[in-house]
Amino acid sequence: MSKRADQKQASRVVSDQLARERLRQRGLWTAVIAVSALVLAGLIGWAVYAGQSSGNRAAPPGVATGDDSGIVIGDGPVTVDLYADFICPACQAYEAATRSTLDQLLAAKKITLVFHPVAFLDRTTSTKYSTRAASAAACASKGGRFSEYVNALFDNQPPEGGAGLSDDDLIRIGGEVGLVDPDFAQCVRDGEYRGWVEHVTETASERKVTGTPTIHVNGEEIGRTAEALNDSVVAAAP
Repeated sequence: MSKRADQKQASRVVSDQLARERLRQRGLWTAVIAVSALVLAGLIGWAVYAGQSSGNRAAPPGVATGDDSGIVIGDGPVTVDLYADFICPACQAYEAATRSTLDQLLAAKKITLVFHPVAFLDRTTSTKYSTRAASAAACASKGGRFSEYVNALFDNQPPEGGAGLSDDDLIRIGGEVGLVDPDFAQCVRDGEYRGWVEHVTETASERKVTGTPTIHVNGEEIGRTAEALNDSVVAAAP
């Protein structure tokens, strides 16, 4: 083989090596770009999830200081925590049986009532009514009519297992208790406090609340009667 032929062959070998190196580098850059795209997509997806989850929740006015899982009513020395679901029939029965007792205890400044609107029963409705109703109640707290709206929700409670009330119904009920500001209707339609309701529900589960209604007086669970409520408050009074 001539010297010129040797040089050509060597040149081809070098060219082939360079071509393979370029392909390898191109493959590496392609992989880097693909991985970067996946990471970016993951970050975007996480941002969307975080924006919808309780981790990025907006708490309504009136939440307990140091514990944003409940709406505070009153300022008495004994704390009553009430965990309730707005489509729970037993919660409606308890509310009806204890409404006057609670009103009397609040008026006498004997208790601070912390109402925790949980959404344990979302799975029983086709529209996540428990969450929607609790979010609407939070909107009512924003509008300064929380207690009135809670009473009205229980008075208008739909059957368990159905679709529940529509957003229009929730807005109409608000109007009946004085929530006529368009901001309330927008708050309900936007589900402004659904993330907060998720947080309330998760916090209740962490506290071993497994059913509704659950009532605690100064941290101790009590029975589901007006008598148990009144007696426990009297016993816990300073």
